[in-house]
Amino acid sequence: MQVAILMIHVAIAIALVALILLQQGKGADAGASFGGGASQTVFGSRGSGSFLSRATAVLAAAFFATSLTLAYFASQAGEAPEEVGIPDAEVVEQQSAEPTLDDKGNGADNAAPVLEEGGN
Repeated sequence: MQVAILMIHVAIAIALVALILLQQGKGADAGASFGGGASQTVFGSRGSGSFLSRATAVLAAAFFATSLTLAYFASQAGEAPEEVGIPDAEVVEQQSAEPTLDDKGNGADNAAPVLEEGGN
């Protein structure tokens, strides 16, 4: 279900970008992008402005709805069951029996040999 909604979400996003790029700026004439008079346009005599604006609004609402749905699915997937067998922090903190580098007095001579000056 989540994968299907994600694919619909991506398709809506691509269509939304395409519709926004098809729309004209504020100073453009209604029939400028389709060439010719306003009565010969693909979207009728009123031009493409209201159709593209309405389609963009519908796609934006669908994009918003799919975004909220995907966010809901993500929040549900993030919840863990209450008892999953993870021990408490007090139980995890145990002393190691193995010596570490900071331990001193273990009887080993770790001193590097010193070269003596003088002589020959």
